[in-house]
Amino acid sequence: MVSVCFYFQVHQPPRLRKYSVFEIGHHNSYFDEHKNGAIIKKVSHKCYLPTNRIILDLINKTDGRFKVAYSMTGLVLEQLEKYAPEVIESFKQLVDTGCVEILDETYYHTLSYLYSKEEFKEQVELHNKKIRQLFNFRPKVFRNTELVYNNDIAAFIENMGYKGIIAEGADHILQWRSPNFVYKPKGLKNIKLLLKNYRLSDDIAFRFSEKSWKEFPLTAEKYAQWISKINGNGNVVNLFMDYETFGEHQWEDKGIFDFLKHLPYEVFKHHDNDFVTPSEAIQRYKPVAELDFPHFVSWADIERDLSAWLGNRMQQEAIKEIYNLEPHIKLSRNPALIDEWRKLQTSDHFYYMCTKWFNDGDVHKYFNPYDSPYEAFIAYMNILNDFRIKANKLSEVKVFE
Repeated sequence: MVSVCFYFQVHQPPRLRKYSVFEIGHHNSYFDEHKNGAIIKKVSHKCYLPTNRIILDLINKTDGRFKVAYSMTGLVLEQLEKYAPEVIESFKQLVDTGCVEILDETYYHTLSYLYSKEEFKEQVELHNKKIRQLFNFRPKVFRNTELVYNNDIAAFIENMGYKGIIAEGADHILQWRSPNFVYKPKGLKNIKLLLKNYRLSDDIAFRFSEKSWKEFPLTAEKYAQWISKINGNGNVVNLFMDYETFGEHQWEDKGIFDFLKHLPYEVFKHHDNDFVTPSEAIQRYKPVAELDFPHFVSWADIERDLSAWLGNRMQQEAIKEIYNLEPHIKLSRNPALIDEWRKLQTSDHFYYMCTKWFNDGDVHKYFNPYDSPYEAFIAYMNILNDFRIKANKLSEVKVFE
């Protein structure tokens, strides 16, 4: 028997304006609300609403045998509440079926664990509160921003009471092992580890419409056969990807929706197969081994490390500067200022500053609203300089000299 565990990441960053050096001190809005609104509406129309309808239909037509999980950042939920509330309602419909699980993560989609464990914990708690408020759901499984993971993060999350955590099935960690089993984080007793099968996940997320790929075109029948071949050599196939895969990254006219509509039925043709949520996977299957992640691993790029956000001096300088402000910003006790500071932590801002090229660079360019990583850095640092000045004015005590 092999179980299929679908987990979709739902996220849209608060895109920044191309802030000019001449605006510093004027405290103009940092965020491009026109662009943010336009993008969230476009993605809702192309991805969220049609894909939610398909998944709800599949759940109903399979009598609840089809199951999925989502991780939705607080940032995307805020934007949906403001610009596309009908999407929130469609997600509520899915959660109400009992066949959909929601995972916890950082509210602001940040790398805060690397710089401030206190801030990290606060953001996770904020996210948990938001999910409970909107969906009346209390998450039991955690995924960190960009699947950033190591032994220490697992221990921290276990101490917060979570039963499961998700990570990238990186080859250099697994070596001869398979990602298609449940594992136990090193030295821990109460939390289980699910690993992304990146090959099968990326076949959908990145290669689905790639005509040069030797497996093109990818049909639901072919994909279900690949899954079934794991029978006897694994328990659970973790297919983790951006939700925007459906309709936004892979367009409707390329057949991605038809693929999704047919996939569950093709999987069920092999009677030993089923679908599970992450919580069901960790409840059903015992860990086969303990895995040691001594270094940080992520789901980004070929290296599966932190270089997508911290690989050059610009990125390192920008992220260091924003976290250096933490004690001063929190002393202000100004909710609007703290919220703005947290939105400036969003990992996407540093991703746009990445200077990689070749295959990884193509991906970075696709997601980058700037003409170059240098432009992204300049705009960000201009905003940061203005933010310091504004923080001084809004704080009861002068915190920046």
